[in-house]
Amino acid sequence: MEMDPSMVAALAAVILVSVLLVLSRLKKQSSPQDGPRRKQKLPPGPFGLPVVGQTLGLLGALRANTAEAWLRRQVSKYGPVSKLSLFGCPTAFVVGPSANKFLFSSTALTAMSNRSFNSMVGWRNIRELAGADHRRIRAMMVQFLKLEVVRGYVASMDDEVRHHLRTHWSGHATVSVMPSMKSLTFDIMCTVIFGLGREDHAAVRRELLAGFEPLVRGIWSIPVNLPFTTFGKCLAASQRGRRAVAGILKEKRAKLERGESSPSDDLMTRMLSEGTSEGEIIDNVMFVMVAAHDTSATLLTFLMKHLDANRDAYARVVAEQEEVARSKAPGDALSWEDLGKMKYTWSAAMETLRLVPPVFANIKRAVEDVEFDGHLIPKGWQVLSASNMTQWDDAIFPEPGRFDPARFDNPIPPYSFVAFGGGARVCPGNEFARVETLVAMHYIVTGFRWKLAAGCDGSFSRHPLPSPAQGLLINIEPLEATTTTTTS
Repeated sequence: MEMDPSMVAALAAVILVSVLLVLSRLKKQSSPQDGPRRKQKLPPGPFGLPVVGQTLGLLGALRANTAEAWLRRQVSKYGPVSKLSLFGCPTAFVVGPSANKFLFSSTALTAMSNRSFNSMVGWRNIRELAGADHRRIRAMMVQFLKLEVVRGYVASMDDEVRHHLRTHWSGHATVSVMPSMKSLTFDIMCTVIFGLGREDHAAVRRELLAGFEPLVRGIWSIPVNLPFTTFGKCLAASQRGRRAVAGILKEKRAKLERGESSPSDDLMTRMLSEGTSEGEIIDNVMFVMVAAHDTSATLLTFLMKHLDANRDAYARVVAEQEEVARSKAPGDALSWEDLGKMKYTWSAAMETLRLVPPVFANIKRAVEDVEFDGHLIPKGWQVLSASNMTQWDDAIFPEPGRFDPARFDNPIPPYSFVAFGGGARVCPGNEFARVETLVAMHYIVTGFRWKLAAGCDGSFSRHPLPSPAQGLLINIEPLEATTTTTTS
């Protein structure tokens, strides 16, 4: 069969880029004085094909939702520490709670993203910064994610959730949950983190969403910038999103200079007031949007999927949320105290994160030679750990495939549940995600009943992030006394 010329060109470009990457890596690792030492202590396992390593195998498994089985075969062959090649880089694959602790606590490892991700969000994002620059950006972000500040976000989130359900759910017989939750979490983020109100920034929000939504598809793509490749299309979308953020920054800078805003108003204004460069602000705005938007939407979507499949858990969540609703006067927003009564709902969310972590794998880079479990991991290597390898371990979580929120009634062994990271490197946005999830679920379960639509089997892919078939299409039925009909 004759190949399309455009496909031939794309394949040639992929091979050329991959060869150059691999040759560059091999040259750096071939120092004669330390070659024997490294060969003796390197983790077991082959690097795979000289051009692409095991990259295509893993990406194919992610698309087919068989990545866990793919990685388990690696473990069964070579043990809990092995080597492979991913995205043109030698990689140590480590498994287990001790591996998770190593990943999140070792000073020899630093956070990293692949080239495609950094091309999409910008190379000065917080994950790529180190030392004083990292501490500076992180401190500004934490100002808007710490507990006492998140308490004040409840009313704004409440308003956005009610508006979304009234606009996109009421009067509809079916809803595609994933697109709906992406829209909702995007709106919450715009209002709460970036100070882009629903009324006065409606056009800007639409422009930003149009540039941002396609971006995520490119974060695990092969970095070949041609107009017809996934990477090329998503990079063009990223550039549109960056232009939209630049326009927002211009407006916020003018308001700050006129004394019409305060650094405490939102993250972008804070960064402007601290003298952060425009490019660095844009990179980190794009990073926060990826980190906070798709992960929360994934959690909400799969929580609804698992509750639909586990009707006893569904009934317990409904009972808990209806009890909270009965304690409120009509039209009253939820309070911080109300969220404290939603313990089972949050346990169900945690169990969802255990079963379907939004981020399948954590990847770090070795900034110096480091040993783990008797094996040398050379400087420059990637270190890969997959959440499911511990979160689906039946020695830690009996019957790991069963949805059981009660698992979280008791303490979980350290570094066994790492949906939010671990140790000192716990995600600073975990409390934000908790509030967002609980507020959304309250109004969904007290306003509607749902079940999977006919023909929706609940299957999903993990590439680039967990995504259900048909976006998880559900049939919805509004309840008589629904709190979502109150005015904003």
